[in-house]
Amino acid sequence: MKPTQILATAVIGALIGAVTGFGIKYFGEDDSTAAAESKVAIAALATVPDFDYPDLEGRMRSAREWRDDIMVLNFWAAWCPPCREETPLFVELQEEYARNNVRFIGIAIDDLEPVREFAESYGIQYPVLLGDLGAVGLSKQLGNRFEGLPFTIVADPGGNVILRHQGGISRDQLEPVLQTAIKRHQRKFGTPERI
Repeated sequence: MKPTQILATAVIGALIGAVTGFGIKYFGEDDSTAAAESKVAIAALATVPDFDYPDLEGRMRSAREWRDDIMVLNFWAAWCPPCREETPLFVELQEEYARNNVRFIGIAIDDLEPVREFAESYGIQYPVLLGDLGAVGLSKQLGNRFEGLPFTIVADPGGNVILRHQGGISRDQLEPVLQTAIKRHQRKFGTPERI
């Protein structure tokens, strides 16, 4: 099954689940059960787990490569309009903050050729990985409850999640988080900026 088919199936499943969940609540579920389920639904991993996906050249890349950096992990697809809107910002911020141990990593839930064309047309210089059904599951584990795209995570060195953002993200939402993480990282480890 192609990644685009996997994502379409996941979205349909999420919609059915949302409708079914509403029906259960509406038809007499008590409030204590609903509260318990909502806590479970919003539970997400506090740390980015190890993952391995191929890059556009077919080399396997791992989360371990960026564990000492501030990681901006973005789940996206070439056909996704908000993904297209936020990508120029990611390219710009990667260039601005690379010397500060910030690493953007794109995990595309899409097919190779559209992703390759997208990366070339937007001038993406950060790692772009090809996700699969496991990547959809990873995004869900990290808090992407409805498995929508785009979905962005920012993690401190060591992988502790400090931001989860569903949908397109703006400079005003992302840059202050990066600046705070950079200051915290430099104080904690006493590392100078990379040049």
